[in-house]
Amino acid sequence: MITKIILGGFFALKEYIAVHVLTCLVPAFLLAGGMVSFINKETIINYLGESVNKLKAFSISSISSFLIAACSCTVIPVASGLYYTGAGIGSAFIVLWVAPSSNILSLIYTGNVIGLKIVLARLISSLVMAYIVGTVMSFIFRKEKIETIKIEKEKQKNIIERKYISLLILILLSLLMPNYLVQKGPYWKKIIVWFIFTLFMGLYAWKKIEKSAINNWLKETMFFVRIIFPLLLVGVFIVGILGEVLPQNWIESFLGGNNIKANFFATLIGSTTYFATLTEAPFVDKLMKLGMGKGPALALLLTGPGLSLPNWVAISRVFGVKKAIIYVITIIICGTMVGWITGNFIFK
Repeated sequence: MITKIILGGFFALKEYIAVHVLTCLVPAFLLAGGMVSFINKETIINYLGESVNKLKAFSISSISSFLIAACSCTVIPVASGLYYTGAGIGSAFIVLWVAPSSNILSLIYTGNVIGLKIVLARLISSLVMAYIVGTVMSFIFRKEKIETIKIEKEKQKNIIERKYISLLILILLSLLMPNYLVQKGPYWKKIIVWFIFTLFMGLYAWKKIEKSAINNWLKETMFFVRIIFPLLLVGVFIVGILGEVLPQNWIESFLGGNNIKANFFATLIGSTTYFATLTEAPFVDKLMKLGMGKGPALALLLTGPGLSLPNWVAISRVFGVKKAIIYVITIIICGTMVGWITGNFIFK
């Protein structure tokens, strides 16, 4: 029994490394390092900093996050890169939430599997939760600033030079295109797509970017790798063990109906279990066919890809334990209430 449980952790780790590291985490870390290296901090503060109008900053963060098809672990380097570039804590955590919970790719796929109505509910709920998360994090940590930069209008620079933005776009394409272009079929097809875009990115950097800038970019990238990657592996291993310990019939018996208890358990399961982008839709569809309520289904669709135990651990390392605790508690409360409200008043 113990051997089976431990093997469950290793199998989860093996699967994670096999299908996520190369096409997801590698470009995500490169993107995070590039954001810190190439984006002008003063300009970021002008758009997403703590002193910017929250409605404006939160709207920009939410809308842009829909374009990033990332899982709860992959998005951490992106959000932390944005934060350490000068964005406010609320804006950074909105990206951390929206990108995995409701990116365009996952919304389209969910619509194909489950239906349009639950997709619209997922989209609206994710936006509402984003503004709540941003507001809570900004209010509680309003006195914390990672850096204060005084900006003189006449000396303001562009947010990023053209050659650097072209490089970041190529990195972003290497992160997004494997999922956008290869939604079905063997994983090696995603590797081919990733390799092609990564090759273009590497050639462009070699031809257009000065050596000192490349060295700084890779140095910042390795910073994120060192503090995030080992913890992700530990978290995935723990999730694999939990998957062996918790019996499936126990999970299903607690997810029927649309009461608070069912929504809380759905949110809790989603918040601790790792779901790669797109895997949540068929899983939730299966549970709905077994009697899962629509409210808990929405809660699981949001928190499944949006949070995970590896995500908790990595956030606590990057942003601090207190921020991680506040963020996770906020998401669990919001996910439970969103599931209960939609299950009893929208899907009724």
